[in-house]
Amino acid sequence: MIYEVKHSTTYTYEETVSIAHHLARLAPRRSARQSCEWHKVTVDPKPVTETEHVDYFGNAVLFFAISRAHRHLTVTSSSRVRVDPAPAMNEASAPPWETVRDASRSNQLTTDAEAGEFSYNSPLVSASPLFADYARQSFTPQRSILEAARDLNARLHREFAFDPKATDVATPVEKAFQQRRGVCQDFAHVFIACLRSLRLPARYVSGYLETVPPPGKPRLAGADASHAWASVWCGAGIGWADFDPTNNCQPSERHITVAQGRDFFDVSPLRGVVYGTGEHTLEVAVDVIPVTSSQAAGAPPARESAFF
Repeated sequence: MIYEVKHSTTYTYEETVSIAHHLARLAPRRSARQSCEWHKVTVDPKPVTETEHVDYFGNAVLFFAISRAHRHLTVTSSSRVRVDPAPAMNEASAPPWETVRDASRSNQLTTDAEAGEFSYNSPLVSASPLFADYARQSFTPQRSILEAARDLNARLHREFAFDPKATDVATPVEKAFQQRRGVCQDFAHVFIACLRSLRLPARYVSGYLETVPPPGKPRLAGADASHAWASVWCGAGIGWADFDPTNNCQPSERHITVAQGRDFFDVSPLRGVVYGTGEHTLEVAVDVIPVTSSQAAGAPPARESAFF
């Protein structure tokens, strides 16, 4: 599938902001099954400085600084992305989860041990007996790690309610777990906490999901949203496998990956500091539009990101 993605974020400040420094993680990642044909970010008001780099986790990061007085900030990311289907995974061929756990904690430098850094606590997700007890219902002795992860994915979808009013970006993962409700960020964090509590590597993935309007209803501009899911290390022979507990599926063509990290703290689409006082309001609009091959043949924007 080929998609054109537009992600617009607007901050409106109660008082004038004189200086602002921001980091944006908005460029789709490149992988074996995802390629970004072009990517562009526009910022209003125009920054005095823009620099690009790749962070520790391989995510493209744009830093920009604004040194003029402003009451509004709008950051618009536009991309064209090609996503191929995820390869089929045979649960029977996957190793037992205990084998993956032990290999990822090896004291020798191996592929498994490298993935093992995602089995430790992170700023927003810590292991605990609470999550371990819940996870063990799926991770029974010697069960295939793929089968166990898929079972946990289905249980979270079945037992947790999607409720945008129940949590916010600062809600602790323990609270989301206890109240059994939240948004995709909470579902992903709980999933990761369960695996890490069994000493298994799991990472957070941010991106977009193509949404389909109800039958007979038009697609509404700006009605899509950012999405989050999780990725589980399944051993050196298989690698990372993605799971989306919010939708009880394994991400494939409709999921577009932007960033990966230990938790949301590492992949926040836009983060910064401003010099000013007062509150602010935030508006976000996202469009994920499938395009045909003939439409995709059009020329890219005049200014492309240096990452691609």
